[in-house]
Amino acid sequence: MQTPTTRTQTIFRITLGAFMLLAGVGHLTFQRQEFQAQVPDWVPLSKDLVVILSGIVEVLLGATMIFWRQLRVEVGIALAVFYILVFPGNIAQYVNDTNAFGLDTEEKRFARLFFQPVLVAWALWSTGAWPMVKRLFSGASSRA
Repeated sequence: MQTPTTRTQTIFRITLGAFMLLAGVGHLTFQRQEFQAQVPDWVPLSKDLVVILSGIVEVLLGATMIFWRQLRVEVGIALAVFYILVFPGNIAQYVNDTNAFGLDTEEKRFARLFFQPVLVAWALWSTGAWPMVKRLFSGASSRA
């Protein structure tokens, strides 16, 4: 289901897609070690494998955000879910005092935690997915 989006939303969607492409390439190449530092120790897979797999997902989501306009709502929801799924890595970085990506103080790592909901909202808003998400949650609450 498609909902109309504005030019501003389109610009933000493409920008977020470009950021995701860059992050994905970073996972696979020049920032691989820093991303490994964010993988919590309790994850039952190799940290390198987690970084490679998440990098592939980020490249795919980023490219899809930019180029596959017909699926933008679904991709917006998928990207929002992805941001929620990787949030434990941000928490682990904060709790374990891990320096990566210039986040070299407790305050910087803590402040970063509040950016994750912004990314979730950005993915949903820029793709026009808000109405679908609202319907999903309003339907679930009315059945409860």
